[in-house]
Amino acid sequence: VQLTESGGGSVQAGGSLRLSCAASGDIYSSDAMGWFRQAPGKEREFVAAISVSAGTTVYADSVKGRFTISRDKAKNMVYLKMNTLKPEETAVYHCAGGTVVHSDPNWYKYWGQGIQVTVSS
Repeated sequence: VQLTESGGGSVQAGGSLRLSCAASGDIYSSDAMGWFRQAPGKEREFVAAISVSAGTTVYADSVKGRFTISRDKAKNMVYLKMNTLKPEETAVYHCAGGTVVHSDPNWYKYWGQGIQVTVSS
């Protein structure tokens, strides 16, 4: 499975961005899709995850109510809509694929290269 992120960039605090993750390859082996982020000097942090087949979602407490994860099965795409962004959410955001929807990155086998999101104050 190959994962490619797009849609990152720079935004002011309070602004919005939508990240996209395109999946290709043996996509049927990866029902769980997640978004993680990593800021410089910090550990990789769970953001949100979704079951591609069931559509069930899980969010980190810090993003509940502001971020929305969704998928388009026909297009093999997963999205992360981020609203009311904060400067401390500046990080490289990674798309990940696994078999179980989980907040632990160790449950994900496939990872995208990541895309930078910068939130300025």
